[in-house]
This record gives sequence, C-alpha cells and structure tokens, in this order.
Amino acid sequence: MKKIFYMIALIAVIFIHPVSAQQNTDQSTTLLSSYYSIKDALVADNAKLTASKAAEFVKILAKDELKTIDAAQQKGLVAAAGKIAASNALNSQRDYFAVLSAHMISTAKTSKLSAEPIYELYCPMKKSSWLSSKQAIQNPYYGSTMLTCGKVTETIK
Repeated sequence: MKKIFYMIALIAVIFIHPVSAQQNTDQSTTLLSSYYSIKDALVADNAKLTASKAAEFVKILAKDELKTIDAAQQKGLVAAAGKIAASNALNSQRDYFAVLSAHMISTAKTSKLSAEPIYELYCPMKKSSWLSSKQAIQNPYYGSTMLTCGKVTETIK
C-alpha cells in the first residue's frame, strides 16, 4: 500500500512541477509584453496610453506570482512603472522609463523572460538603454522626433 502511495506522489510531482515552471515563464512573458507596450506608447508620443500601459504593468507585478524575479527587482520595477502611470507629461514618463528600462534589463539578464531573443538598444542622446523584441530601432526616448536614433548593444537569449 505504501509503495502505491509513493508512486502516486512521485507521478504527481513530476506532472505538477513542469506546469508551475510553465506558469512562471508565461507570467514573465506577460511582464515583458507589458513593458513592450509601454515602450510602444512612448514611441507613438502618447502620454495617456503610456500611463495606462504602465498601470497595467504594475498590476501584473502586484499579483506577486513572478517567482523567477527577485523581490528587490520587482520593487524597483513597481516604483518606476508607478511613476510613469502617475504622470501625464511625456518628458517625465520618458525619464521614468529610463529607470524602468534599467531594472528590466537587469531582470532580463538574471531571469528567463522570453524564449525569443530580447534586444538591448541604446540611445546615445539620452545615454539610456531599452529592451525590444526587434532589432529595428524605434526610440521611446524621443519618439517621432528621433525615431531611429540608437543602436543594438546586446542580444539577451
């Protein structure tokens, strides 16, 4: 009887463990997609959309289910995104986005956020980096003013 119980327990652990790992990967991917939507709103020079997307980003982090991301990193991400969400001034949002991006870059380098490559891009005018799913430059720090200013500095796999 004990052998049957142990076998059932072992099988349950084998099947449940990959599911929870998959959930963490999905949640990390959702976080990265949310970050990209903030970036895209800044590229489009849309302060209202940027604030809305930053608020969604904070909600994703508030679920506190992202076990792959360090608590200190989560705190930094929430603080920066919260400032973006609270602002309606595009220039301020871009300044806060530089801080958010620094935290996201650190997070991307220490946690598996995506199965796809993540590109770290750099704006020499702002002296700040950001993440993108594409190598094509679409600068969130200057939007339509200097859309293609920047370069790819690293590929995070």
